Amino acid sequence: MHTKNLKDISKLSNVNKNYDLTFTKSILFGLKARQKTIESKWLYDENGSKIFDAITELEEYYPTRAETEILRKCSGDLAQFISPDTVMIELGSGSSTKTRLVLDALPALKHYAPLDISKEYLEVAAKGLSADYPSIEVTPIVADLTNEMKLTSALEEMPKLIFFPGSTIGNFEVNEARKMLRRIAKMKHVAALVVGFDLVKDTSKLIRAYDDSKGVTAMFNMNLLTRINRELHADFDLEMFYHEARWNDKLSRIEMHLVSKCNQDVYLLEACISFKAGETIHTENSHKYTADSFTTLSKESGWAIQDIWNDEEGLFAVAVLKPSGEFCLVSLA
Repeated sequence: MHTKNLKDISKLSNVNKNYDLTFTKSILFGLKARQKTIESKWLYDENGSKIFDAITELEEYYPTRAETEILRKCSGDLAQFISPDTVMIELGSGSSTKTRLVLDALPALKHYAPLDISKEYLEVAAKGLSADYPSIEVTPIVADLTNEMKLTSALEEMPKLIFFPGSTIGNFEVNEARKMLRRIAKMKHVAALVVGFDLVKDTSKLIRAYDDSKGVTAMFNMNLLTRINRELHADFDLEMFYHEARWNDKLSRIEMHLVSKCNQDVYLLEACISFKAGETIHTENSHKYTADSFTTLSKESGWAIQDIWNDEEGLFAVAVLKPSGEFCLVSLA
């Protein structure tokens, strides 16, 4: 990456006050790395969130169907964690489709707080839920899961059921997942954490789930370049990149990449990013767990496993965790 008059990326606020500095710095730092990378959270702008919803309807994308089966069957068991003042906080709520299964199963629940990074998408989902569940107080929270989640003082003092569906936990590097789970474990008045995670399975089935025959996942991945072009006035030529899903057996994860078809230079702001043919931008990970490996992760992060629910085919799992107050000595560097 070559820069012109850009010695300190941290001073990008001096370049253009209209740019989102957090997004700008993240993109430039990621594209400067030896393995070019874009943080997966930037996949979920308003358009990206809509495309992801389309992905969940695809025949190849089994996680949503499997998790929906589990929640439809088991959500009623969560009533033991609900008191009159309990708030269910959903992390990375998106369109809140699965939320309705839980809300329907927990009629005593009167407070719901969806949390998501996409403000526009969150507001639409929250408005729809408020209309459909008038007896529930809906308090949307715009926040980034990768950082400290700041709650209002009222929410902070309420008993909490944390709902973290969709195997989003798999998007985090294992050490980052551990950090995030520890942050949640240290929140006040948490009765339980309900978290979905994808299971290790046949590699070909995994690849098909992240590289579907209709090209919807490719569109989702390529939307990142469209977003960068729009928000940072970059000149990525989308015809010169293609989507690729890879299985990394050593790290037990699916990786999504955008692959350069040729040697090329891309310009954004004051930077020129050079690509060689075949060079990739690593855009997302989806780690896959076994019940044992997820139990280990939970214990290291201050949680005790109360239950693990599975779908009939054994493709997916939902864990019910309770704070243990004990943290194993694992490096979080």
